[in-house]
Amino acid sequence: MGQIPDIDKVSAIIREAAAETIMPRFRRLAAGEVGEKQGPHDLVTIADTECEALLSRRLADLVPGSLVVGEEAVGADPGLLQSLNGKAPIWLVDPVDGTLNFASGVPLFGVLVAFVEAGETRAGWVHDPVHDRTATAAAGEGAILDGRRMRIAVPRDLAAMHGCLNLKTGERARAARMASNADRLASVLVLRCAAQEYLAMLEGALHFAVYNRLMPWDHAAGVLLQAEAGGFAARIDGRRYRPADPHEGEPLLLAPDRETWDLIRSKILGEGAQPLAGSRHPASGDA
Repeated sequence: MGQIPDIDKVSAIIREAAAETIMPRFRRLAAGEVGEKQGPHDLVTIADTECEALLSRRLADLVPGSLVVGEEAVGADPGLLQSLNGKAPIWLVDPVDGTLNFASGVPLFGVLVAFVEAGETRAGWVHDPVHDRTATAAAGEGAILDGRRMRIAVPRDLAAMHGCLNLKTGERARAARMASNADRLASVLVLRCAAQEYLAMLEGALHFAVYNRLMPWDHAAGVLLQAEAGGFAARIDGRRYRPADPHEGEPLLLAPDRETWDLIRSKILGEGAQPLAGSRHPASGDA
């Protein structure tokens, strides 16, 4: 594999793109600047398209021969996802994660960028434009949030845990079990924004999360960040997460460590015993 791109340089590109294309539109969107994709809760705004275009140009220039796979570009050409199975380095870009929040004036959205080589996430960035905060991770080098090295805290008691349970999508019997078991937890919190939920896990405001729909731009950066901060993640059938995997199928469970992962899987998801498959560290891809 090649050299990981300069983390700080990418952070600066993301911050500048957000300042230029996203924040000037926050709570100032005109009616013609918001559209629907697959329904009234799946929106795209002028900030999504302009930020993705700007990031695509600037990031591709950093690594000769690299390709950009952005959420909005894939919406126009789903075949771009096949690039993740190729040999070229890939930039995964979600220009405005939490578009519904953004378009509704709720300050819970973010920018997600990941750098992927040979199917493995090598670096990731999560940027909060409202508070100008950026979390970064390079494979094997730890997770950093605003200059602080992050280490996920490990609660041992279910009653002390705050979790993100996505109940709207996924297999309905499993969703019903999670809803039924949620009263064992301190609280359930869904922010409608993976970027903000990953930041909350880094800082201990959330202890675990369950995701059913695994679009690569939503999770590649966050899974690496969580792993580099000491966390543990795998699909609930034991497979480790990879950005090129199908986005449907068994959900992804992230937890502070393997013991907590097993506990959440059993007591909240209501799943039986399942050995983890084929990796000493499912979340990081041996990063």
